[in-house]
Amino acid sequence: MDQCRRTLEQHNWNIEAAVQDRLNEQEGVPSVFNPPPSRPLQVNTADHRVYSYIVSRPQPRGLLGWSYYLIMLPFRFTYYTLLDIFRFALRFIRPDPRGRVTDPVGDVVSFIHSFEEKYGRSHPVFYQGTYSQALNDAKRELRYLLVYLHGEDHQDTDEFCRSTLCTEEVVTFLNTRMLFWACSTSKPEGYRVSQALRENTYPFLAMIMLKDRKMTVVGRLEGLIQPEDLINQLTFIMDANQTHLMSERMEREERNQTQVLRQQQDEAYLASLRADQEKDRKKREEEEQIRQEEEKVRQTALAEERRRRTLEEEKERKSECLPPEPPADDPESVKIVFKLPNDTRVERRFLFGQSLTVIYDFLFSLKESPEKFQIVTNFPRRVLPCLPTEEQPNPPTLKEAGLSRSEVLFVQDLTDD
Repeated sequence: MDQCRRTLEQHNWNIEAAVQDRLNEQEGVPSVFNPPPSRPLQVNTADHRVYSYIVSRPQPRGLLGWSYYLIMLPFRFTYYTLLDIFRFALRFIRPDPRGRVTDPVGDVVSFIHSFEEKYGRSHPVFYQGTYSQALNDAKRELRYLLVYLHGEDHQDTDEFCRSTLCTEEVVTFLNTRMLFWACSTSKPEGYRVSQALRENTYPFLAMIMLKDRKMTVVGRLEGLIQPEDLINQLTFIMDANQTHLMSERMEREERNQTQVLRQQQDEAYLASLRADQEKDRKKREEEEQIRQEEEKVRQTALAEERRRRTLEEEKERKSECLPPEPPADDPESVKIVFKLPNDTRVERRFLFGQSLTVIYDFLFSLKESPEKFQIVTNFPRRVLPCLPTEEQPNPPTLKEAGLSRSEVLFVQDLTDD
């Protein structure tokens, strides 16, 4: 609500002007309350093919008419001469305030209000925005723009507004065929447009359209013109330039189609590029996965090779550390036959005083022995505690384990476990 209130206050609470300015902002046209740097109006007025229609004032008729004209001629000449001299001298003393445009929309809205107060609300729909915004809208929509410069001090202005501009047929014609922008030349915005279009007399109308990709003045109507004549002249100008407008529309349509085609091609290219990138990504992922799997297999093989070498080294070390086998006639010797998991039988003598660890180390040093195993007796079946534990850090001797002078022990494979 605060933003709406500020916008309305900027436009003197004129809803139509506020809405028009906001729409122009949404269309990319700068707001008049944040205008771009001042620059010349981009309208081509140098085209020598501009249609010009000037209505001269009617000549006096009869003796009475010429008498009145001759009597008033010195007064008119003196009045306008002194007025021009006064204005010329005033410019040296005080610069023309119309040279500085500070509120162009305000100038247009102020003119519309004064026009309605004087001539009523039955008039063509005035474009409530700046002249530049009207040009941009006409260019974007490929429509004719009719510019009316209101000379307040001219003797024909009042009659033109009442008898021509506000008539029903002219209002209907203008509202359905073109955009209509108007401003008084006494306002800075109107004066600026007047300097660009360089009118000769009032009332002044200029028809502007997009021609050769530039906003161009294609018709100038000057002087007091009647409603029917105004409609005929505007229709003539529109018919004479219809081919240019159609050409611009076809070129714009072609450009739009080319742009759409280029956009579709770009989208197709991007889609193809994304598909190729996705294929490359999946291919890289697959290659990376294969590489990782191969690396995993290689690392596994290396780890297995290291484990095997470590096991062989451990077996050699255990074999070297084994005490010598006692002779057969030693009364403390024990003859043990080991039955390995692969049904291989191994025989060796040990001493009763040796630890069960010696038996385990002997079997561990054999190539035929599994990597992990335990030694069990047959009758009664029991597992010999050959390795130290927390409860029994020192394994018992063969005698403490209850072995006799001749034993058969079984080696149970625990590798899978």
